[in-house]
Amino acid sequence: MTGISGRLRGRSYGGRFRALPPVIRLLVLTQLAFNVGFYMVLPYLAGHLVDDLALAGGLVGLVLGLRTFSQQGLFVVGGTLADRIGAKPVILLGCALRVAGFVLLGSAGSLAGVIAGALLTGFAAALFSPAVESSLAREAGEGQQCGGPTRAEVFAMFAVSGQVGAVTGPLLGTLLLLVDFQLACLVAAGAFVLIGLAHLRLLPNRPAPHRDEPMLAGWSEVVRNRTFLAFAAGYSGYLLCYNQLYLALPAELRRATGGQEALGWLFALASVMVIVGQLPTTAWARRRLSAGAALVLGFGLMSAAFLLVAGATALIPAAGPAAPTGAVTLLPAVGLVVLLTAGQMLAGPIAQDLVPQLAGERRLGAYFGVLSSAGGLAVLLGSTGVGALLDPAVAAPVTPWLVLAVVPAASALVIGRLARRGSFAAPA
Repeated sequence: MTGISGRLRGRSYGGRFRALPPVIRLLVLTQLAFNVGFYMVLPYLAGHLVDDLALAGGLVGLVLGLRTFSQQGLFVVGGTLADRIGAKPVILLGCALRVAGFVLLGSAGSLAGVIAGALLTGFAAALFSPAVESSLAREAGEGQQCGGPTRAEVFAMFAVSGQVGAVTGPLLGTLLLLVDFQLACLVAAGAFVLIGLAHLRLLPNRPAPHRDEPMLAGWSEVVRNRTFLAFAAGYSGYLLCYNQLYLALPAELRRATGGQEALGWLFALASVMVIVGQLPTTAWARRRLSAGAALVLGFGLMSAAFLLVAGATALIPAAGPAAPTGAVTLLPAVGLVVLLTAGQMLAGPIAQDLVPQLAGERRLGAYFGVLSSAGGLAVLLGSTGVGALLDPAVAAPVTPWLVLAVVPAASALVIGRLARRGSFAAPA
């Protein structure tokens, strides 16, 4: 190995981060800052909706699904705008909308206000996230050709940086919630004010790669790429699985222990796993597995996570006089977090590395946008249904977990079929 890639080998995350080119370093750090502000609020939103606003399970699932769909489902809009007008203005607009969304979410006392705040916070990320991801893919791809770290390694560092923010954000949120949910929302809004100001000053204003082309030209190109559309459909289950940390995990904790006191440290467990294990996991997967095999294994672990809780739900009584006590009540939730996170660590960076390859290194904003929009649609449909199934009055406790286990299993089948057709083979 030569160049930056060689210098990264064997270093700690901090050493690898400092060795990155300045623009890539800024984009990686962006993910940390975004997640600190975001995770002050999101892990506790379902609890706020149930405990403070007394919403039913189906409505909670609908709100969370709408928030995710307005984010992931509309990534295609943010990606297209990033291709057309450039990343910097799109990122700055996204920061401004997220500030407004958090203020509204914290002050809303009705379902309509909550939905409006959730939609604003989601659409904000639909603007800045694909702009950041496509910029990172482009910068890392150019750097890789000059002897820099591989694009998968850079996206692994991006994931680690995000998880540092994801573990810090909930801890700050827990402290702020000792006062109330509104304070947590206001502090998160303040964090995005600072993020926007930092990007206004530091982010390079690079020319838009497709500024002279029609706005919808990127969409038509993506729609004609049938291999990518099949990949996006298969990969859409990833986001639905990830979303269950906010919907199904709190429900499992309430079922098993009667409360959500362990939610904060379970999020911390997931984040620590990524911080410590993401770079070695990605390196191992690239060395030992093909891209298709890594994705299939990752989705298989996610399916196993839900099957584990399904088995525990069927065999172990819920919170009550006959239920087990102590740490054993948390074992299914811990197993869910560990297996789900391990599957995501395998699948995430490998999939993000495949997107530019399947796109032919063109219109990366639109391609990353469509990938996330497919996941957002899966969350909108899936979370509403799962939220309803998690209500004991609607279905048996084991039912939602069995339904969830089918989703990543189906994703593994789709992606495995694409791999067998040679769709992930690197171009000569």
